Amino acid sequence: MRIIHTLICGTALLAASGCATTGGDRSVAATSPVAETLEIAVGPCFGFCPVYRASIDPAGKVHFEGERHTALLGARDTQIAPGHGAAVIASLASYRPATGTTAQTQCEQQISDQQHYTLSWTAPDGTRTVLEHDKGCRSPRNEALNALIGALPEQIGIGAWAKQTTRPGVSRG
Repeated sequence: MRIIHTLICGTALLAASGCATTGGDRSVAATSPVAETLEIAVGPCFGFCPVYRASIDPAGKVHFEGERHTALLGARDTQIAPGHGAAVIASLASYRPATGTTAQTQCEQQISDQQHYTLSWTAPDGTRTVLEHDKGCRSPRNEALNALIGALPEQIGIGAWAKQTTRPGVSRG
């Protein structure tokens, strides 16, 4: 886990260093993906998979909304270290589509009944960039994305809230 944290922080530092300016137009940093807020919406599966939304901004502010099959139902906010928030966002930068577009991950093989993820990067000016991903969409690149997404709850401090919880009388899906 310490290695993953180091890699994520290193990625954030590299990403942030690309935003430095030496004069002239300073608008680059304001519209850089490093300044974006990341939201992940986790959809249902055929079983009792947790369904929730979470967002994180570069300052480390985290918002969680448990919708179904999560330990916490409803909204809650938390705060993580600002550098860690930016690092988490930067860790997904290679999957981010072109600014202002919506893209779908490409599959080599497809497994049905898996969770669907929507990752949305929102710039300070409101421009949204969206990646739609089905966990069953298999390829080496998507397996790496699944691993990153799977680690996000613990990394952003919502692991206990997002934990799969089955309640009596609540249907699956």
